[in-house]
Amino acid sequence: MSDPFVSIIMRSYNEAWALKETLPALSAQDYQNWELIVIDSGSTDGSQDLIRAAKPAHFIQITPQEYNPSRVMNHGMRLAQSDICIFLNADATPQGTRWLRPLVETLMDQKVAACFSRQIPRPDCQAVFACDYDRCFGPQRESAHWDHFFSMVSSGLRKPVWQQRGFREDLQYAEDDDYTRWCKASGYEVLYVPDSIAMHSHNYTPEQSYKRALGDAVAIAKATRAQPKNWLRAVALGWLNDVRHDFRFCLANGRMTEFPHAAQIRYQQRRGKWHGALTAR
Repeated sequence: MSDPFVSIIMRSYNEAWALKETLPALSAQDYQNWELIVIDSGSTDGSQDLIRAAKPAHFIQITPQEYNPSRVMNHGMRLAQSDICIFLNADATPQGTRWLRPLVETLMDQKVAACFSRQIPRPDCQAVFACDYDRCFGPQRESAHWDHFFSMVSSGLRKPVWQQRGFREDLQYAEDDDYTRWCKASGYEVLYVPDSIAMHSHNYTPEQSYKRALGDAVAIAKATRAQPKNWLRAVALGWLNDVRHDFRFCLANGRMTEFPHAAQIRYQQRRGKWHGALTAR
């Protein structure tokens, strides 16, 4: 039996350094019955030449000011010719030739609305963020026991489910969290696919960490109508819990020199979450 046709949707912006690995990794997959849809947000680093050379079925170019994650993903879904849609960020590089197949096979089950890959950090990933990847995607991942966890970076959706309710375009952050919570509330399954692996990570500054945490908290509070916790619980105790994980990770991996940096990042993240929850109230 031949492999069913699938649509791969990619978002890109000034990531030529990664596309030089990501696009060849796509071409090397043992699953080859797919189309590529790329939406680029005004790259100026040579990304567009690399994308054109890959001959995507659709190559949409927008300005950086036009970028809204939900709007871009909804646009990609509308263009997709398949009911099985795979999302891959330009800076997420598939590992091995069997990144795609496990995602597609998972989405063949009509009870599954969405699924997401395992992610491993890049070699230059700072300890504080590498710890997050271990907690979210590691062999003993804690995220399996959280209230909810999903990452759009390397993932898949069933289009018939998306057609019932797309991504909320009034959200600038956490749009994937909101969408997959809705999927689960509607009776669909959202699954982790550890056999599909992509390399992806970012090293954020304290300021960027605060901004991202703030944006995520505003969006999640807006979507779930959750009430903010008090400062002691949300910031102080939350920070202590975070740095406890970081200390163990740094100690186990011989990276204790990075622990002070981790503590600083965690404080900014907790401040951002706290202020975001208050803002959305």
